[in-house]
Parts: sequence; C-alpha cells; structure tokens
Amino acid sequence: MKNLSGSEEAKRNAAEKACELVTDGMVVGLGTGSTTAHAIKYLGRKVVEDGLKIKGVPTSYASEALAIECGIPLTSLTESPELDIAIDGADQVDAALNVIKGGGAAHTREKIVSMSAAKFVVIIDDKKYTDVLARSVPIEVIPYARRLVEKELSKLGGKCTVRSGTGKDGPVISDNGNMILDCEFGRILEPAALSVKLSRIPGLVEHGIFTNASMVYIGYEDKVEVRSRKM
Repeated sequence: MKNLSGSEEAKRNAAEKACELVTDGMVVGLGTGSTTAHAIKYLGRKVVEDGLKIKGVPTSYASEALAIECGIPLTSLTESPELDIAIDGADQVDAALNVIKGGGAAHTREKIVSMSAAKFVVIIDDKKYTDVLARSVPIEVIPYARRLVEKELSKLGGKCTVRSGTGKDGPVISDNGNMILDCEFGRILEPAALSVKLSRIPGLVEHGIFTNASMVYIGYEDKVEVRSRKM
C-alpha cells in the first residue's frame, strides 16, 4: 500500500471509522469528494471481501463510477427513497456542526441524499474544522437566472464569482446542467438564517450550507474524534 500524506491519512481514518456504522441490509448515501472516496473504497472492500450486503445511492457521476468500480451494488432514490445513512465529506464544519459543502459542485444532490437519510454523517480531516464558518458558499444556479441571483446575493452581503472549469474554457457545469457560483460572506455567524434567505432566491437551485449533520467524524493522522449534534 502506498504511503498517504498526512491529510490523506486523516481523511482515510475518518472515512473508515464512520463506515463502521454501516451494517448488513442498509441503503447508504454515497457522497462526493476525496474524503468520501476513501469511504466508498472501504465499503467496496467490505462488500467484495466480507460479503457486506448494502446498496448505495451515489450523489454524482464520479461517486457512481467509483462505487461501480469498487463492487458496491447501486440503487436510486426512486427505488429507495428512505436511506439508512448518508456519508459525505465537507469543505468546512463549525463547532455547532453546521457544514459548507459544494467544492465538487455536487451539493444539490448531496443535500437531497442527506435529507433522505435517517442519519447524515460528515467525514473530514482536522484542517476543515473551525469555530465559525468562513468559507465561500457554493451556489448552484439556473443559467437563465444568473444575474438575478447575483443581485439578490449582493443584497445579502455576498460577493460572487462564477466557478471556472479546469482543462476547458468556460464555467463549471454541475451534473444537473447548471452553473456554480462561489459566494463570499465572510464569517457566517448565523448559518441557519443565511440558509433560509438563500433558499428564497428564485433561480437559485441549491446552496452549500448544510444544517442537518447528525454526526461529524474528524480525522487526524493518529486518531478520530466523533461529535454529535446536540438535540
């Protein structure tokens, strides 16, 4: 096995520890991103080598392809609308377990899957944990509504840029065929309130503030901390 960098080791530790929650018969939401990739690979090994009986619901073409490669049987929200658990990474998590996601432009499907699950488990390395959210918020927007959405976000104090693609000219396009804006709000002291305001903007498909994490697994190189939402 190749040696992992410190952050990759921390990601893997968090991912594999969280996967211990997955048991036979579960339908599992499979998030998107480098940390979740460790979870998908681990679950694939459990399926292939240990006979773990699960079905996965992927949140992107990327996670779908990796799950198939790893041997995880897949289903859909149409067939399995109620998931037992969803496991996903994050770009940033605060002390109250509010989350910013969407670095991989998959946050719309990720939010749908997370809300369809009885338990939403977030996995991160320790560098993504902070007292207060202060990262740009990914915004998926219908191209037709871009200028309206930008204007409304400006009223809320946001400064937006269109996310540009790498290896191609033009903007990043989501799996849903929409544009992605990255919107800076500075320190987000009231994530839930901002979430509600963002969701009211016409043409804004979904934003990257998640307030529904059940648990967060924080990975370090030598340990994993588990934090649960206070009810």
